[in-house]
Amino acid sequence: MMETLKQPKQDFIARTLSRLTGDSRKNLEKQLSEIDPEELDALIRDYVLKKPETRIPSDLTPAPFFRLKPENGRQAAYYRQAEQKGKELLSDGKVVLLVVAGGQGTRLGFDGPKGTYPITPVKGKTLFQYFAEEIARVSEKYGAVIPWYIMTSELNDTATRAFFKEHAFFGLPVKSVRFFTQGTMPAISYDGKLLLGSPDSLALSPNGHGGTLLALKKSGALAEMKSEGVEYISYFQVDNPLAPMADPLFLGLHCLEGSQMSSRMLPKTNPHEKLGNFCMSGGKLRIIEYSDMPDALTEKKNPDGSLAFLAGSPAIHVISRDFVEELTRDGRLNLPWHRADKKVPFISENGELVKPETPNAVKLESFIFDALPLARKTMILEGCRAEHFSPTKNPTGVDSVESCREMLSVRDARRLELAGIRVPRKSDGSPDCVVEISPRTVCDDEDAKQRLNPARHAAPQAGGKAYYE
Repeated sequence: MMETLKQPKQDFIARTLSRLTGDSRKNLEKQLSEIDPEELDALIRDYVLKKPETRIPSDLTPAPFFRLKPENGRQAAYYRQAEQKGKELLSDGKVVLLVVAGGQGTRLGFDGPKGTYPITPVKGKTLFQYFAEEIARVSEKYGAVIPWYIMTSELNDTATRAFFKEHAFFGLPVKSVRFFTQGTMPAISYDGKLLLGSPDSLALSPNGHGGTLLALKKSGALAEMKSEGVEYISYFQVDNPLAPMADPLFLGLHCLEGSQMSSRMLPKTNPHEKLGNFCMSGGKLRIIEYSDMPDALTEKKNPDGSLAFLAGSPAIHVISRDFVEELTRDGRLNLPWHRADKKVPFISENGELVKPETPNAVKLESFIFDALPLARKTMILEGCRAEHFSPTKNPTGVDSVESCREMLSVRDARRLELAGIRVPRKSDGSPDCVVEISPRTVCDDEDAKQRLNPARHAAPQAGGKAYYE
């Protein structure tokens, strides 16, 4: 901490600290103690005082991936082997589930952690409840209590913990639900100074979803996983209730392929869809953001007219625990940083709160997909958009509350039909009803066939709503 304050650019922070007492002083001291002065110097030099150029490799080629459905008999046998392996990993306690849940529901017009937003189409269960019920069923199915790690943020950690306590952890064993908090990074003015966000606090912001990895290290979660024999981390985001959190095929392929970090991909609906692009460069897998991808590559077509760069990223991964240990071994996050120019309110030297009208500072964040090119081996498995991806980012329109609820209902209608339960449909083939199946009862298609029965479960009525448990 003292090394940070000795820097001439940080003299205002030093003077402020010297005037503080009690809890206010302790709060600022704690924040400063978490800053590595050498790393701060490098960040200011490389990301603030100069603007790093985004360099797109010249040798980009589309990344190979496993198709969702096997392409031949040999691959079908391999998929069966992988699925069996994945089931064994779940049964043997080798897998934990990790949801990134640091965001608020602000864009949804909701005051609270996004995970507490009511999302299901009939019962209005929250995202957290929906995941919890699915985890309970997966644990029951594989005969192992599967730990659930929830990464919160400083903004919503207290509210998230209180929500789970209020709802008795939705029936999950309390010890199996484990919270840890995402790290932060200080905002830095364009002249290299740390900013105060309030009289006793730096202007801090979350350090990006790549910070998940360092937070696992600093919170002790990695050591905890190792002591419990956990080898694999299933990573997904809280706004996607369709995320295949415990997919035996995905887990098994990751293991059999010897992959350190694996990803699901979605075939893009159009060249400019806002998904990161899976690419290869120098023999390494990487994701190029849609905003950085050259149009010539984005729009490139194969001879059959299909997109060359077809594979888009929905941020669903399996990560080997020992790979995370490698990336965080020295207590730092060994990933590149990304610069964002922002309007950051700050306390001026005369003690006034200044709200700038134009960008005045740099916020730095890391992206978890930047770990892919650092892995010795990677793997991609195709996903099904209708079954695996329903992000809740907006109130209406694309990737919205509306579209998510519709997709949940359509998926569950299909599962009812798998069980032999008739679903009324409109002339265009879409369900003429709204249905919801409790994930505590059915967590996958196999469950639907085995646990739903026309003799016990009435068919939904045309134009109506129906709930199944």
